[in-house]
Amino acid sequence: MSGHSKWHNIQKTKGAQDAKRAAAFTKIAKEMYVAVKEGGGSTDPSYNSRLATVITKAKAANMPNDNIKRVLEKAANAGSGDSYESITYEGYGPSGIAVIVETMTDSRNRTAGNVRHHFDKYGGKMGAAGCVSWNFSKKGVLVIDNEDGDYEEDNVMMDAMDCGADDFEAEGDCFTIYTDPDDFNAVADALTKKGYTFVSAQIEMVPGEYKKLENPDDIANMEKMLDIFEDDDDVQNVWHNWEDDE
Repeated sequence: MSGHSKWHNIQKTKGAQDAKRAAAFTKIAKEMYVAVKEGGGSTDPSYNSRLATVITKAKAANMPNDNIKRVLEKAANAGSGDSYESITYEGYGPSGIAVIVETMTDSRNRTAGNVRHHFDKYGGKMGAAGCVSWNFSKKGVLVIDNEDGDYEEDNVMMDAMDCGADDFEAEGDCFTIYTDPDDFNAVADALTKKGYTFVSAQIEMVPGEYKKLENPDDIANMEKMLDIFEDDDDVQNVWHNWEDDE
């Protein structure tokens, strides 16, 4: 959920997935409810592009198809998600690390108070809208795990470009494919038809530049801040420009 698509973050996600799977599925289900509502009640991803994006994200997170089906049925029949609103907060972590917090909440006051508290508790500060987002670009990001060495880098890059990707990056044991947000679903579908699967697939806020932390206390506080955001039920995503070398 948090950060950017550097390989160390993917490793962390894979390692913690069993423990946090239920919480991740709950957050994705909330996104589905809102996507159905904002799509006029449509549960057909062919006619609801936002829902298609969320379903791609759900599959990358290994959310079972039966779970996805149940969530969509509930959203269609019960009008779930009617009270949720999406609110984005911006601020700074230790030593000025840029942080964007995307939330989905039924209580604006509760969420704003909690987000501010999370920033303050670990040496950060909540800022005004636009204070850090100028350094980020919205992009579709698809991450392919190549830990087993099943893929050749040049082949994946060529396939990604043929499918309409904007950029390609190889780092560690993973390949990251970037798309225009409007092309995300089409590129993901095309690559899936070619046999690729993703360990992460979503629209992200990607920083234009990254910043390292040198002070051990700052590093510890940044890690704790990201963890507490991730554990907050109202927080959907956290994007930042911390370049963690672990």
